[in-house]
Amino acid sequence: MKAYIAADHTGFGLKQELISFLQALGYDVEDCGAFVENGADDYPDFIGEAAKKLSADIILGKNDSRAIVIGASGQGEAMVANREKGVRCALYYGEAAVMQTDASGKVFDMIASTRAHNDANALSLAARFLTVHEAKAAVEKFIRTPFSNEERHIRRIKKIDD
Repeated sequence: MKAYIAADHTGFGLKQELISFLQALGYDVEDCGAFVENGADDYPDFIGEAAKKLSADIILGKNDSRAIVIGASGQGEAMVANREKGVRCALYYGEAAVMQTDASGKVFDMIASTRAHNDANALSLAARFLTVHEAKAAVEKFIRTPFSNEERHIRRIKKIDD
């Protein structure tokens, strides 16, 4: 299991915390940068690298690979990651005020929903909105929640990936 991780200067400290956390969850972690905290860096450079590597794994059929990307709001990072073929990056900046109930009546939070319904393989974290503890909890849920493999979700994902 491979995890690519990348962050800009705002997410640098959180990225450093999450590397050992992901390793403890059993992932071989590849740090795609930033490698120093530099306020003048450009997040697309690092996030793009992580997303390209995840995309290459997906193309090779390595569907257990994941990417964690981190920035101030996480918005731009998700946009960059989602440009790569096969990457489905979800944005997370904290617990929603309400839970989601799906068509079958099952209750999901945001992270579980994006994994179970969308088979997201990348997670964008908003460093300015999350504590280290919240980020670790989100990453662990993201890593541990399986895709549902329901036909309707498979059909929809194929439409995204084509």
